[in-house]
Amino acid sequence: MAVRRARIGAVGLVAAAALTAASFTSPAAAGQDSGGSSGGSSVQGLGHAQTQAAMNAAVKAGVPGVAGQVKDAFSLWPGAAGVGNLTTGAPRSAFDRYRIGSMTKTFVATVLLQLEADGRIDLDSTVEKWLPGVVRGNGNDGRLLSVRQLLNHTSGVPSYTSDPEFLEKGFTEKFLEHRYDTYTPAQLVGIAVRQKPLFDPGTSWSYSNTNYILAGMIIEKVTGHPYEDEIKRRIVQPLGLYATSVPRTNSSMPAPSSRAYSKLSLTPQPTGPTYDVTELNPSAAGSAGAMISDSGDLNRFYSALLGGKLLPAAQLKEMKTTVPVSGAGLITAYGLGLMKFSPSCGVTVWGHGGNIQGSASQAVTTADGKHALAFNFNGDWSGDSQAVIEAEYCPK
Repeated sequence: MAVRRARIGAVGLVAAAALTAASFTSPAAAGQDSGGSSGGSSVQGLGHAQTQAAMNAAVKAGVPGVAGQVKDAFSLWPGAAGVGNLTTGAPRSAFDRYRIGSMTKTFVATVLLQLEADGRIDLDSTVEKWLPGVVRGNGNDGRLLSVRQLLNHTSGVPSYTSDPEFLEKGFTEKFLEHRYDTYTPAQLVGIAVRQKPLFDPGTSWSYSNTNYILAGMIIEKVTGHPYEDEIKRRIVQPLGLYATSVPRTNSSMPAPSSRAYSKLSLTPQPTGPTYDVTELNPSAAGSAGAMISDSGDLNRFYSALLGGKLLPAAQLKEMKTTVPVSGAGLITAYGLGLMKFSPSCGVTVWGHGGNIQGSASQAVTTADGKHALAFNFNGDWSGDSQAVIEAEYCPK
């Protein structure tokens, strides 16, 4: 699947979007430095001035606002720019909660790898074993797919988010009529298998949200509990991620949070009205992208994961065993719910992107988990989040 560097709003929670560093826009004010600093310096010893400048540049390019935090060996740095509410002009806060979209996939993959470590599932077992008859139709066949292929997007199962009817309801002005619609996982898989497979399992790579809807269903089949409960029990509670939640159908956002904005257009460079899309039923994203968090919690999660606190060494190695990704900017490879980023200065960072209507986020950390960055744009149609990652890890 081709991955576009700019414009991701049309795909929102869809895959291709999550792969590129999102970029966003709006008539927001503020090019000023609204981020704070705890007085520490970054790993490179240059502070976070360039990271703040990249956030400010995103706002100047049209993003309503940016909120983020950096955790490194020396300090915790909060950074923000622009506005969180276009009506009141209230500024964004580095401590905002936001919808994290496809970063949900890393949480889901972590749970499945924990289950593997417990001996409760073999990732090379078939999808059919766990979900008999669920993946069938138009050449899609769960008997030919492994759980591992779901997690690294080599299954060939098409993404339900590429279905024309789903796109129209979710990413055009029709969203305003359908924002509170409830979808079940089975319905989302049914939408996907109306399309033919993209390729034979294991022969190529293409990001598909359907893979992780199926992964969430498998967690429930193995454990007897919804994936939301397993994420809470195994990750959120042990790490004390108090700003992190896994809503099922609740459309509201917890405080503190900003508003989220979209052009609700499928065109590459949308114009026209800006819509407040903050409230939505996240069941349309489900285990592929429904979670809410903040930058501090995301940094704690990815630092703990890469630092070996959530998975045994063997499972963490599996998670970091990748397949190549091309045309996705800094993202050069994909593991099991984990992206490999390769900024220009030769450093490698690991994490994930996440996009959903009105929100685009990134979270990355070094391989030792000691230098982490997470941030969010509260708009989905312009900007360059890869520039923020570059500024933090490769300051000039």
